[in-house]
Amino acid sequence: MKIYGDTNSGNCLKVKWVSDTLALPYTWIDVDTLKGESRTHEFLKLNAAGQVPTVEFDDGRTLAESNAIIRYLARGSDLIPADAFAAAKMDEWLFWEQYSHEPYVAVCRFQMKYQGKPASDLDPDKVKRGYAALARMEHQLAATRFLIGGAGESGEGFHAAMRLARYSSSHPAVLRRRRMESLPGAFRVRL
Repeated sequence: MKIYGDTNSGNCLKVKWVSDTLALPYTWIDVDTLKGESRTHEFLKLNAAGQVPTVEFDDGRTLAESNAIIRYLARGSDLIPADAFAAAKMDEWLFWEQYSHEPYVAVCRFQMKYQGKPASDLDPDKVKRGYAALARMEHQLAATRFLIGGAGESGEGFHAAMRLARYSSSHPAVLRRRRMESLPGAFRVRL
């Protein structure tokens, strides 16, 4: 299996972390999206949308979209709850992260870290919605140890908690969750 990804992307790293956690053999193919490497003719043959991550399996099939990839790779493992409702709650957080976190918190982080944009130049609506995402996670993590309440949560749930933790010290439960990366089997996040 080949994972085409950019190490600056949390969506790419969560595919790597799930693969590493499950000891799945793979070759990492670095794709620098800032240099347009996901827009080359060769890459677009793998993923017409020109997005990373993209996985190419040994039989030539490809799969894109980080949550689809991690759900596929983790099927039958302890990373996906065996209980159908708990698995649906995990999916709820996966979908929420892509719709309500990534377009705001992750985009603002990208603009500041990789484009050098000062915080004062960020879209105020994105900042407001990013803080709303933090507040939602804060509320959940103040009540439960993990986003879905139990010990078995998806790579994405953990990843989202870690990624959000760097944005505000006014969310103690999110920050507490960051410290949980020392638990056995936890994903380590590069901040």
